[in-house]
Amino acid sequence: MLHRAVHEDHDRRSARPASRTGRAVLRAVLTAAVLVPLSACTSSTPASLEPTAVVVQPSASPTETLLADGTDTHSAVGALVEGFPSTLVPVPEGAEVLVSAAAPVEGTDLVEISLNIRSAQDAAGLLDAIRGPLIAAGFAETAAATPDAGLAAQTTFSRSDGAELLVAGVLDRDGERTLTLGGQVRAGS
Repeated sequence: MLHRAVHEDHDRRSARPASRTGRAVLRAVLTAAVLVPLSACTSSTPASLEPTAVVVQPSASPTETLLADGTDTHSAVGALVEGFPSTLVPVPEGAEVLVSAAAPVEGTDLVEISLNIRSAQDAAGLLDAIRGPLIAAGFAETAAATPDAGLAAQTTFSRSDGAELLVAGVLDRDGERTLTLGGQVRAGS
């Protein structure tokens, strides 16, 4: 019997540590089972939501054009507009008119004009072609000491104490020059 009591005591003692170890393992497994899914649900980055679709309706129809409807009587593409003072500002020989405009300045006897032409002629030749008639009509020239960046030549013509003023610039690119002239002159000059 003593032998049996010793075995039972030994079994009890060895069962305790096993049960304590088993409980510790069980606790660790349960903790991991709870914490792993929870850690997957938490994040330090903000939640992102799916963007909602926005439908944009075009405001212009495919048949619309960006060009004016032809009712503008003060400008012309590819030609001199009616009323442009071509005697005062002639188109140089061989030049192509890109755009021209001539519009009366309300309340004055002035006309706002602009001219864009393209030519193979050099910058000096283009300016000479418009300079002659303007100087003959009493305009004074003030050439820019250094033209604006990108321009091959630039000059200003004025008359009537500055009431009439024209600015001309020549862009030189790829063997062609584009002359742009704009300002105000007296009607019928």
